[in-house]
Amino acid sequence: MTKSRIESWWRQGQSIGITIVKTILKLIRPMRQSGTKTWRRLTSYQRGLAIAMLIALLLALMVRSLPYLAPIRAADLVQDDQAVEFSDRNGLVLGTVLTRDQNHTASVLLKDVSPQFIQAILAAEDSRFYQHGPVDLRAMGRAIAEAIQARHIVSGASTITMQLARMLDPTPRTLQGKVQEIWLSWRLAAGMSKDEILQAYINRLPMGGNVYGVEAASRVYFDIPSSDLSVAQASLLAALPNDPTDLNPYDHWDALKQRQTYVLDRMVQDGYLTRHQADWAYQEAIALQPRQQGIIAAPHFLFWLASHLPPNAPAHIRTTLDLPLQQFVEAQVRQIIHSLSTQNVHQAAALVLDNRSGEILAYVGSTDYFAESQMGRNDGVQALRQPGSTLKPFLYELALEKRVIRPNTILADVPTYYAIPGAKLYRPTDYSETFQGPVRVRIALANSLNVPAVRVLEKVSVPVFLERLHQLGFQHLTHDPNYYGLGLTLGSGEVNLWELAYAYRLIALQGQEGVGCWVLGVRESGLKDQEIACNNNPNTQHPTPNTPKDTWALITDMLSDRHARARSFGVDSVLSLPFSAAVKTGTSSDFRDTWTVGFTTDYTVATWVGNFDGQPMHQVSGVTGAAPLWSRILLHLYEHHDPGPFAKPETLVQRPICALSGMRPTPACPAVVQEYFYPEEIYAYEHQSDPFYQAVSTAQNGHAEYRLHLPPEYNEWLASQQQPELASGTLRILSPQNGAYFLMDSPAETTVGNAPPQRLEFKLANVPNQPVEWWLNGEKLATQSNSSLFWPLRLGDWTLQVKSGEMTDQVQFQVRRPNSEQGRRGFSVTPSQ
Repeated sequence: MTKSRIESWWRQGQSIGITIVKTILKLIRPMRQSGTKTWRRLTSYQRGLAIAMLIALLLALMVRSLPYLAPIRAADLVQDDQAVEFSDRNGLVLGTVLTRDQNHTASVLLKDVSPQFIQAILAAEDSRFYQHGPVDLRAMGRAIAEAIQARHIVSGASTITMQLARMLDPTPRTLQGKVQEIWLSWRLAAGMSKDEILQAYINRLPMGGNVYGVEAASRVYFDIPSSDLSVAQASLLAALPNDPTDLNPYDHWDALKQRQTYVLDRMVQDGYLTRHQADWAYQEAIALQPRQQGIIAAPHFLFWLASHLPPNAPAHIRTTLDLPLQQFVEAQVRQIIHSLSTQNVHQAAALVLDNRSGEILAYVGSTDYFAESQMGRNDGVQALRQPGSTLKPFLYELALEKRVIRPNTILADVPTYYAIPGAKLYRPTDYSETFQGPVRVRIALANSLNVPAVRVLEKVSVPVFLERLHQLGFQHLTHDPNYYGLGLTLGSGEVNLWELAYAYRLIALQGQEGVGCWVLGVRESGLKDQEIACNNNPNTQHPTPNTPKDTWALITDMLSDRHARARSFGVDSVLSLPFSAAVKTGTSSDFRDTWTVGFTTDYTVATWVGNFDGQPMHQVSGVTGAAPLWSRILLHLYEHHDPGPFAKPETLVQRPICALSGMRPTPACPAVVQEYFYPEEIYAYEHQSDPFYQAVSTAQNGHAEYRLHLPPEYNEWLASQQQPELASGTLRILSPQNGAYFLMDSPAETTVGNAPPQRLEFKLANVPNQPVEWWLNGEKLATQSNSSLFWPLRLGDWTLQVKSGEMTDQVQFQVRRPNSEQGRRGFSVTPSQ
């Protein structure tokens, strides 16, 4: 029964009351004018008193009769929610949800409840329930007398009918609230028998946590129907409604046992038990069921799904979840949070999707749904949080699609300032507070550099990017573009893990539309599985943007390039798996949220680590917080096989470029890499000169000398670069650095047209006044006075050594082919019980 319906009945009662008062006045007026002798013999005072008494009597009768004009009947209080049993994709039981919200409620007939519980609840709450009306005047008088004597409220006088009224329409503990409670009690008594009132009452009793009603409590705490409750179990449950929070059996067992003593004593006083039976019941050992409350796995998902089922859904639902995978992910969530607990990290969430079908395979909303002290009922999959840098791939895809940037575009990662109306200058930075100078698009995205991303957003415009995010399913970004500003690509809005997972799945599908499926079928007695739902999830209904597949394939290639992200994460970080996987991390401001979302050709995995109360973590970023959880899940998924390779951009072509300038390599280029080009831009690639390098002179051997010439926007960055401080008489190799790792393309790819092969520059910090000998793996390369030497790349492990008189220095580095690393195929961790 809704509150609006109760209020409507209240207004109806008031209207009827006014009508009756007017009728009484009309009846009295003829009596006064009757002229009878008796009336004339009365004094004026006596006449007035008689009229007042008559009016009072009639008003009392009227008020007491009003509830019968608007009675509440048992049919008005029928609880329609029915229990729903869920299983995983293979028929393994996940659990039973007793109602389609986050509460456990089950309706039961009074005759099907253990008589011991009926006796216990009557003794504890209203022993004279069957002897008095909706209001117990004797109890009310006793409570008032006790309160006056003790000068504070000693005991209440609420009957079971009044308690039911308060459950149906909670009112404040004021005089007006009490009057409303009594009025509703009268209406209940007017339309229902005592047994019907008691049945409605025991089905709504608060029984601790999110458990309501004796049947739900019996099944949750003891795993038995309420008809089988023993005296000990019944008296324990009858003790709970007095204070369901502080008497919760999982958290306050001793206090609950103390309250059970009171219930048993009352049952003895009312003649339901002998003292010996009460003592025996108190001493009886009672085993509680685990906190899971009839749910084996995925409680957040089951409650979420139950709330989205149609009213006529069957009682048995087969979901898309994979129970073994679900339990594995739940175990990893707990282990990761345990390992980060010293850094003020308390919660995590994870979502695993099948890319092809959109099916949800695992859904973990928190470390423990049933840990109320840790706010475990909060759902980290659906909760709105700042996404950090996880939206950047969608910005770069949009910019590439609109040709705002090209794959070989060089972006300036330098100190940059933006004028914001009515605010201070906006100066985006990374957490490291450092700048990389000129970087390629691939490097900027893979290393999640903030300044280049803001530069790209400025070119694309915030309204255009926001509209694209809406098309991708980020429906919670509801403010106007000015609200988010240029910080939109850095996480100034709020999204949830669900939206991120399905958006990244779209990248894995190369922008092609795919449905989201979470229910496979229903199971009815004697019938085969029937598909009832496999539609777009109500959280992610959106028009998929019509975008070119190759642009998404290019973004996938960048996100899966472990060498591109080596500057920030290293080549062998937790993000680098022994198979093809694209991944992006994110960290919100003040380390409040960490994200890692990534995919293979088969699965999309999204993880979040943080705190539900918004407390900042202690220097925990995406790669140290959510990434280990993401990595463990994917390694488990591919424990016995590898995913297929990602599709390459079919309409794009690869060409060698200078890693610093993004242009066709010249002899001055210190490092050459491969990058994709649009076919229509190949002509410009082959004929444009490199503006970053200018020829300044011609050496005696006929080779040109070059110097690096960066645009003016790099001046502040260049001025801040520290120059190496070398003591007098010191010889130092600047490039390559010790332990460096270089990637060499195949021979067929290194010479396209007249482009030179890949070469590596060996460079000294200081050139002595005498010749320098260059040695590589013990083989002498050259003796010269120049500060640098170019060496054609060759596969292998190398030791570079330089000698000049008594001075010497050496470094070690490696040259490898792409994807040549061999790693372990995966691992499996047994879920903790």
